[in-house]
Amino acid sequence: MFGVWDCCASSCSDSVFEEFLEDPEPFSLPSLLPQWPKGNDFASGNICLGELEVVKITNFDKIWSCTPLRGKAKGVTFYKPSEIPDGYSCLGHYCQSSNKPLRGFVLVAKAVDKQNDSNRDLASEVPALKKPLSYSLIWSDDSRHDERGYIWLPNPPEDYKAMGFVVTTECNEPEIEEVRCVRADLIESCEVGEVIFDSKARSSKDRFYIWNTRACGRGILGKGVPVGTFFCGKDENSEDELSIACLKNLDSSLLAMPNLEQVHALIKEYGPTLYFHPDEVYFPSSVSWFFENGSLLFKEGREKGLEIDSAGSNLPAGGENDKQFWLDLPVGDDDNDDAKDYVKYGKIETCELYVHVKPASGGSFTDLAMWVFCPFNGPVTIKAGVWNYECSRLGQHVGDWEHYTLRISNFTGELWSIYFSEHSGGEWLDALELEFIEGNKAMVYSSKHGHASFPHEGCYIQGSTKLGVGVRNDCAKSNFSVDSSTKYQIIAAEHLGDEFVAEPHWLQYMREWGPTIVYNSLPELEKIIKHLPFFIRLSVENLIELFPTELYSEEGPTGPKEKDNWLGDERC
Repeated sequence: MFGVWDCCASSCSDSVFEEFLEDPEPFSLPSLLPQWPKGNDFASGNICLGELEVVKITNFDKIWSCTPLRGKAKGVTFYKPSEIPDGYSCLGHYCQSSNKPLRGFVLVAKAVDKQNDSNRDLASEVPALKKPLSYSLIWSDDSRHDERGYIWLPNPPEDYKAMGFVVTTECNEPEIEEVRCVRADLIESCEVGEVIFDSKARSSKDRFYIWNTRACGRGILGKGVPVGTFFCGKDENSEDELSIACLKNLDSSLLAMPNLEQVHALIKEYGPTLYFHPDEVYFPSSVSWFFENGSLLFKEGREKGLEIDSAGSNLPAGGENDKQFWLDLPVGDDDNDDAKDYVKYGKIETCELYVHVKPASGGSFTDLAMWVFCPFNGPVTIKAGVWNYECSRLGQHVGDWEHYTLRISNFTGELWSIYFSEHSGGEWLDALELEFIEGNKAMVYSSKHGHASFPHEGCYIQGSTKLGVGVRNDCAKSNFSVDSSTKYQIIAAEHLGDEFVAEPHWLQYMREWGPTIVYNSLPELEKIIKHLPFFIRLSVENLIELFPTELYSEEGPTGPKEKDNWLGDERC
């Protein structure tokens, strides 16, 4: 993975790096954080992970900046944490893109005093933190201003591991006091995430990458706590075990997670306003409104549907999606579909966001997954160049569950990022990339007919950007909106226990919220192909491959608890 560089090598005369002269300004949310309700260790500034206590540092001193001179690659700036509290040790340095406001963190750690713990084991007799034995030079190069940067990997003692790299502008090895390594039983493996720097040098041999990192095991049960440091190397496909690691949260009490009063305060402070397109006709509703207005439960082999009570208490609970049950709209008369249409178009006035509160990143963050229910998902519009085709059936189905997720730091209670669920995918956006409507409340846009979540107004294309062919996701601000800071219901918070949050009956329904109807999509596909410009003319088979398979049948989705992200992390 790594090449060891000669520290005394001469500077490259045609270096591909330059120093940034201007430092990015630190980012802060639009409004100051409120005083959170008291309780446990949430927003106390430090988190106990068992034998280690950690503090999040967001104040930095700049070390060095560099950027490629050729191509479109973005530069990066390296920082070391500053204002480290007494008794805490640095675990590694921080790196981010130079063209963004300063927005990041690294954790610093200290060993927890175990003198009064009669249950401590033999492992706890060994220091949790140790100085590195030495450093290996991983990479170095010049800036355009005769300043050379060096990236060093700490060489840990046996049975310890480094948490991050150290960056200097000097040829000499860093002081061993600069960072600490962590005992092997207190760490979790990590993996590379997003590439934040690509040197794009002249030859692949000289190419160098920097990634951010994340824990390998994520979700509710994941114990890995990312330190906030970076990983670097020469291999674009870094799949081997990394030379650095995450911390492990061995404190099963998760005392840094918010209590119920604090959760309500977080939602009040950060709950986004969800905007629907001005031409939307398929609006959300509450689940109880959907049940109360004639929706039916069907079972395989039974022709007549069963009416559902407002709480969904007569729905089959638990188990898995065995395809034996499904929900459907009210059954209308042959000449009258008024009842069906009334439910299909929803009732936005009754809508509330259904909130799942769960630990993330080993309990160092809290995720607020906010689910919205729509009785019906409308047909799609296909875009091909300047031509648009409004389908009559493609993409429609009964029952539509969509969501977005707020990630909040348990050190401070600060909103860190939001995940926007977009059909079969989605993306995390840092708070600095969000639109805010009031104070610290962001705006979320629901796409026309499909209800996927997006961060900004506009037309998002799902398909082939190269060919210019795809499904339109149109998002725009309108008078149709739901304020999730006031219109919500907490439906699950496993860390609090059932005595604080009782899951609703309908959440235990693990089957489909709509019927499966496979229909002939060929006529509509042929119409689309007929209107395609000749230079992007496709066959039916190739067109089908561009779009998700769910476009070609009406298949009601399963509920929130059947989704991968209920116990796992969001797709990333």
